Amino acid sequence: MVLEEMECDSVYEPHITEEHVESYYGKVHCIMMGTPKTNHPVILTFHDVGLNYKSCFETLFKHEDMREIIRHFPICHVEAPGQQEGAKTLHTGHTYPTMDQLSEVIPAVIKHFGLPRVIGVGVGAGAYILAKFALNHPDMVDGLVLININPSAEGLIDSVTSKITEWTHTLPDTLISHLFGKVEILNNHDLIATYRHLITTTMNEYNVSEFLHSYNHRHPLQVERPIPGGNINARTLKCSTLLVVGDNSPAVEAVVDCNSKLDPTKTTLLKMADCGGLPQADQPAKVIEAIKYFIQGLGYLSSASMTRLGSRTTSFSSIDGSRSRAHTNELQRGRTYSHSAEDKHGSSHTSTMEHTS
Repeated sequence: MVLEEMECDSVYEPHITEEHVESYYGKVHCIMMGTPKTNHPVILTFHDVGLNYKSCFETLFKHEDMREIIRHFPICHVEAPGQQEGAKTLHTGHTYPTMDQLSEVIPAVIKHFGLPRVIGVGVGAGAYILAKFALNHPDMVDGLVLININPSAEGLIDSVTSKITEWTHTLPDTLISHLFGKVEILNNHDLIATYRHLITTTMNEYNVSEFLHSYNHRHPLQVERPIPGGNINARTLKCSTLLVVGDNSPAVEAVVDCNSKLDPTKTTLLKMADCGGLPQADQPAKVIEAIKYFIQGLGYLSSASMTRLGSRTTSFSSIDGSRSRAHTNELQRGRTYSHSAEDKHGSSHTSTMEHTS
């Protein structure tokens, strides 16, 4: 299915509804932007620990370059229990859902809003939740954009470090270290102050600590790279997947590790140059560009709509997953992006994204 660009250039304002959706594991706060269409996917987002849909995704979805996507795709933001802005403290004795259980909340949301299929966009803990959901319900997912995903369980050393951190750091300090790299924390004081303020003034500290505890006790995704002639039936993501991470992010090694475990014919790793822990907030235009090309690769955006990306040039320095060869592709804004035969039948690649004026 290809969607043509709407002729009207006026700013599209989708209808917005907010609902608490019941699931077996409790209520989740959801924000639906636009109206779902039959046989047309909805973009479904899930935020990271310490953030809600606003602090995690607002910069991305309010960017002018995102207007085309919002015109064509309804957006469903899902917030983990008790993580919405101004949430009341979860009642005493409440057992917070595990990460596996949170992934099973997504089917309830899809059923509630009558969504045909979804393109998932997740960050950190939200990326893990959406990946788990896609593994268990591949028929509901067209594609995934996973930012800062960590597919592994917390190791023994990580667990001990977390315990020490709990004793010596406040919750905001712990979350800042999770969200941002050391370079940003040391040098970008305004950015860190902004997010520290958001965490302390808009989030319920007890509820956030429960979500963090759940994330720190996650199980590994248990995905394995299929090998032609070998374990071709390995458990892995069946949908096209775009992995995104900033080169200064604390999640770099985890994302690269995730890439090594996924199907190379369906996975692209985008490592963004000069980018921090939250690419969607640090460099939203570049992330939107990557998402547009990704969605077009799924068959949902025409090349005509891509011409509205602008006049900048993007260069992708690409190295295939096995590091057996390197190549560079120049992608002019406005040119059609699609998976080449090599992308579809060969190996995955890492892209380092840089803009020139």
